[in-house]
Amino acid sequence: MTTTVESTKNHLMIGGMDTVKLAEQFGTPLIAYDTQDIVRQVKAFQQTFANHRIDGIVSYASKAFCVKGIYQLLAPLGVHADVVSAGEMATAFAAGFPASRLSFHGNNKSVDELTMALDHHLGTIIVDNFVELHLLQRLLQERDETIAIQIRVTPGVSAHTHQYIQTGQVDSKFGFDIGSGQADQALTEALADDHLEVRGVHAHIGSQIFESTGFVMAAEKLIELLTHWHEAFGYSAQVLNIGGGFGIKYVEGDDPQSPEDQLDTVLTTIEARLGNHHLEMPEIWIEPGRSLVGPAGINLYRVGANKRVPGLLPYVAVDGGMGDNIRPALYQAAYEPVLANHVEDSSKETIHIVGKYCESGDILVNEATLPVTKTGDVIALLATGAYGYSMASNYNRNPRPAVIFIDHKHASVVVRRETNRDILALDEDFKKSAAEAR
Repeated sequence: MTTTVESTKNHLMIGGMDTVKLAEQFGTPLIAYDTQDIVRQVKAFQQTFANHRIDGIVSYASKAFCVKGIYQLLAPLGVHADVVSAGEMATAFAAGFPASRLSFHGNNKSVDELTMALDHHLGTIIVDNFVELHLLQRLLQERDETIAIQIRVTPGVSAHTHQYIQTGQVDSKFGFDIGSGQADQALTEALADDHLEVRGVHAHIGSQIFESTGFVMAAEKLIELLTHWHEAFGYSAQVLNIGGGFGIKYVEGDDPQSPEDQLDTVLTTIEARLGNHHLEMPEIWIEPGRSLVGPAGINLYRVGANKRVPGLLPYVAVDGGMGDNIRPALYQAAYEPVLANHVEDSSKETIHIVGKYCESGDILVNEATLPVTKTGDVIALLATGAYGYSMASNYNRNPRPAVIFIDHKHASVVVRRETNRDILALDEDFKKSAAEAR
């Protein structure tokens, strides 16, 4: 997300709009997205495929940010999307996103979820384990239907990222292991079933990856596997899905290779390795989530109380926190803060930016150097577009924030702010048993 300072007002801008005015109009906490930032990144991926003359699919990883509006923004761009639950499926369907362009991920898909996917003629099931494979086979046999699948494997590549978001190593809950022969067995069983169209192979090595080395290693492992499958089983894959995980810049010091440059390097490797093994180029899929929506989003907060003790950093509290962005508390994610209504002020102080939730760990930025803040100021956290709203909660019975899209200098609400009525909507009155009442 490219932010600019309006010189006459000293305010942070997003998508050509004044964030301070947005905070006044829509209230805080507020999540704002520059839609054109998302569109630009999609087109950058697509252009990279075109530069290599490779048939490529950009499949949006819905878990990064799943609301109707994001599907409606992406659908006209020709992208696919992957979903991991009935709720994500339902959101995509409600948005009118083509089911044929959806793929279903997950390591523990339920009967109801798989049935929902089949009922809506989902495009692809990405099969994760033998229990799921056999369950899917049973459901398809009962319905006498077929569906396209990709076989997810663990390539044995550990990305340089937080341990909670590594998924490609052998010791992982995801995918069929290659080295032990599980992947071969899965392919053999799937090819023997006429109800399954085995389109190809999938791997995902992790998230927030800054450079292409891990992707290159994973691609090489997958091509070795496809070569083996071709020689041993006569199988030629139509799809090679290298997953997502392209990293973004959160704070000063982060220096990720651009997502499209990472993709360019991987495609060059795939072209060379396939040529060496005399394999035809399959369709290449990627599954970006964070790299599409992360930089495009910001969180806006209103400053409330502060606590100042001599010799200690001040605590500056805002009207949101871990309920709308759990990532700093969960795995020490770092964000760049900006005092949105006084961006260029020369007076500086170092503070803790903390939330309003009843946890000592509700710290959004542990040490932030900003112009001196006062009650009523607006603080922005940059590049919050991925996983913040997806992981938001009603902890302490606080409502979740509104989400707005800014499109060509026009702001519109895509998720309204929750109310106390929304929070109470699922509660039922407790009725004492007759015996206790007596």
